[in-house]
Amino acid sequence: MDDERPDVLTIGQLAHRTGLPVRTLRFWSDEGLVPPVARSAGGYRLYGPGSVARVELVRTLRELGLGLDDVCRVLSGSTTVAEVAEAHVAALDARIRSLKVSRAVLSTVAKRGSTVEETTLMNRLARLSAAERKQIIDDFKEEVFGGLEDPRLRDRMRDYSIDLPDDPTPEQVDAWIELAELVRDPGFRARLRTWLELNTPVPGQGRPPGASIWWARQVVQVVAEVRKDGVAPDDPAAAEVLSKLFGDTDRAAVLRSLEAGLEAGAEHYFRLVARVRGRNSSPDATEELRWLAQALRAAGAAEQV
Repeated sequence: MDDERPDVLTIGQLAHRTGLPVRTLRFWSDEGLVPPVARSAGGYRLYGPGSVARVELVRTLRELGLGLDDVCRVLSGSTTVAEVAEAHVAALDARIRSLKVSRAVLSTVAKRGSTVEETTLMNRLARLSAAERKQIIDDFKEEVFGGLEDPRLRDRMRDYSIDLPDDPTPEQVDAWIELAELVRDPGFRARLRTWLELNTPVPGQGRPPGASIWWARQVVQVVAEVRKDGVAPDDPAAAEVLSKLFGDTDRAAVLRSLEAGLEAGAEHYFRLVARVRGRNSSPDATEELRWLAQALRAAGAAEQV
């Protein structure tokens, strides 16, 4: 320490007081963040008592992720810590969203064992802008739901929104990737359109025979209980269940609706939409629906004997 200035610190003493390496303090000093107050007779840097507090401030700002330029601006008074913090919060939010997307893509790649081409496609789908995502869904809605004879359903579909929130979870991004691939598939669109036509009420007429399977979940609940009891689709007890569920309804029409929905994967589609929206979907009823289709076929075959 300089005998004529007992209040100053050498860089070694400043390092000891702050717990930082000398090389870090020398770098910050060279960048103007912690300038020396004087030089010793031998040319060594000397720091004043206020340098300790300044070092602590620089360390805090750097640990919070601020770059050297931002730290200099704060120290010079050209900006405030609050202003810089606000900008960094926005940048961190964007980075977090990007990391969530990357995590979802990598998770999906790992689960599927995807090829390079599939991975590239998934990454592109996940990073689409909100406008691009909306266009995919709008094109899908127009092809699948457009021109349906039920005006109430058309109106509902026009306002039917399927999009990621501003801060999606990895599960939502994962569901969106799968849903985007699905709704862009021409085959899926055609199958879903066929299923909708079989289940959409015609003006002036009642609900189609098979519609209750999809819009009334108690049908699935009844079948779930029967399956739990071990009843096979071709058992006499299954025929009694069909009578309870459908009465004298045209069962051939019910079966057509059911088979169309199974072929389209309507149940899987509904569950993906729920996941993208962050909602709890109903339990997967695919096995119950398959049991019901088998029971209807068995009953139909028995009637022809």
